[in-house]
Amino acid sequence: MASLNPLNSNLDQRKVKHLLRRATFNYTKNQIDAFIGMTPADVIDKLITPTTNALAEPYDPLPMDNPDGFWTSATTATDEFENERRKRGLVAGWWWYNAVNETSLKHKLSFFLHTCFNVAKDDGAGPSSFYYDYLRLLDFYAYGNLKTLAKKITMDNAMLVYLDNTRNNKNNPNENYAREFFELFTILEGEQVGEGNYTNYTEEDIQQATRVFSGYKVDKTRSFIDPDTGIPTGYIDFELHDPDNKTFSPAFNNTTITGKGTPTEILTELSEFVDMVFAQPKTAKSYCRKLYRYFVKSTWNEEVENDIIAPLALQLIANDYDIIPVVKTLLSSEHFFDSDDSNNQDEIIGSIIKSPLQLLSEICTVFQVTFPDPTTNALTYYNEFFYKFIHNNYFVFSGTNLFSPEEVAGYPAYYQEPHYDRNWFSSNTIIGRYRLIESLIAGKNTIGNGAIYAALDTVLFVKNNLPNASDPNLLITEMAELLYPESIDSDRTNYFKSFLVDEGFPDYYWSGAWNKYLNSNNATTVKTRLDALVIAMVNAAEFQLM
Repeated sequence: MASLNPLNSNLDQRKVKHLLRRATFNYTKNQIDAFIGMTPADVIDKLITPTTNALAEPYDPLPMDNPDGFWTSATTATDEFENERRKRGLVAGWWWYNAVNETSLKHKLSFFLHTCFNVAKDDGAGPSSFYYDYLRLLDFYAYGNLKTLAKKITMDNAMLVYLDNTRNNKNNPNENYAREFFELFTILEGEQVGEGNYTNYTEEDIQQATRVFSGYKVDKTRSFIDPDTGIPTGYIDFELHDPDNKTFSPAFNNTTITGKGTPTEILTELSEFVDMVFAQPKTAKSYCRKLYRYFVKSTWNEEVENDIIAPLALQLIANDYDIIPVVKTLLSSEHFFDSDDSNNQDEIIGSIIKSPLQLLSEICTVFQVTFPDPTTNALTYYNEFFYKFIHNNYFVFSGTNLFSPEEVAGYPAYYQEPHYDRNWFSSNTIIGRYRLIESLIAGKNTIGNGAIYAALDTVLFVKNNLPNASDPNLLITEMAELLYPESIDSDRTNYFKSFLVDEGFPDYYWSGAWNKYLNSNNATTVKTRLDALVIAMVNAAEFQLM
């Protein structure tokens, strides 16, 4: 029976690896070792301890003679900067740097919120400063309240532009945002049972919600500041807002929201509308299904629906949509660790294909990849390493435009059945995924061309992390235990050992080479072997899973 009962035993290495991969973008041997022996609840408490971002805001080092610098905090109007597309890429680079430099659940949750309330940065989301504010809003509510975020995101400048709600007014209604609010962001579309009736809501509900959302306008100056978050927001032009009452369908118990006339009253109207949608049990279930697909597994059976998702939805409602209690329950449960039946290797651990974001982040953190420090070498980090290589090459060729999915629904891995996470891996994306590790080891872009200003030192990694490196069998075993969700068998060990010791030669050939390196500090021979081994082990099927 699928069980949300807490796993009361202390975590071994296997379970710590599982939790760290699913809950963070920062996966290191030191952190694994530190968490072994702790309970899931204690680890999660550490992962949700509030942290300060390593980078407070992004920096643009261009133009060279007079950099735009910390442009997101400039008083200049947001539409007066050049190279906005590149700047949006720099904003993504700011977010990613923070994600891989903090062992925190915050960034996994903020990306989850992005999948729930998608704004595609390069598809009509407005200036880069708007996108910076959007990501800050997701960070702010990563440990917060989904219902409150639904209200705040409605007034977010990037969202107002992206789904055209800034054009929505009482004289010229625009239904885009209202439609997606129901269909994608909250209660989701149910079975169509009649003309314009999607079970969970109707076309009439979309029209009424459009009236609720009328008169909300983008603020290009970013001078309207939300008092709760301190983040710039849009504003309300009360003369363009529909002040009449809005009556919803039987799907919402024929609720009538009284029309309001002043900006403050109109925000109350918004709050009443969001409260109405979130009062529906189906809204809670939609979020819990998304959480399950994001953190646990893409597909599930009726048992999981009844014993995991349904009680999580009740907990979410009981906590008025605070997200952390539900996430803690899920990530500390017997079910999450596949410990709720007689076979703890059949369902959860190693069941998800890593996203390109997870793959990149895990490689960079576990192998301690060195790349430029954005605080001291902003030009090389932002422009050369992240924007040109990671943003414009790796993510594109691995099938993910970071923070800019092609569809309003988001990334297919999180919604498109029947493949879900298998959408990450295809003949079109395999080159980008496989050449990432090659590029990092070579220090040059093997997907495209040019230097990437990053380095993965395989010899130093092995020396610092694998204490039995002189024994090729133990080296392979220890590396596999660190990199893979599950242990490998002797056949796989022997296969990987062939990268260290040629077939027919005894193990001491590798032992001698390694000891010679330790004594002479000449790594030429062992580097060639270890580079090939790491490429093989990272590009193996076992590493593509988590």
